[in-house]
Amino acid sequence: MAIELNRPALRQARALVREGKVVRDQQGDWSEAAPTADEENGFIERDGWTAYAHWHLGVDKTEDRDTKQAWSFPIGDFRRVHRSGVIAAQSRAGQFGHDDIRDACKALLELIDAQD
Repeated sequence: MAIELNRPALRQARALVREGKVVRDQQGDWSEAAPTADEENGFIERDGWTAYAHWHLGVDKTEDRDTKQAWSFPIGDFRRVHRSGVIAAQSRAGQFGHDDIRDACKALLELIDAQD
């Protein structure tokens, strides 16, 4: 698995935070806030794979981009960025040695917290 930082998703996340489209929830809240598989499937059906990709900070370029396997490190609910999702992504990225994603999450958290 060759997961890399999904730069278009990071750009979208920064723009959403600057627009105030962020949920300032706490660490641990992501398990309740994360979209369900049915919500993901509905979003993909309505908006397509590119839009789905923009909610994930990780991309595995060895996978078919029209599959969920290609996309990892979700950070939002398809409307807003969740602070708890960014925290979860940062933690998992650090655990698995994806330093570029971990560092992008850290910077995104700083941007979220600066907006308060």
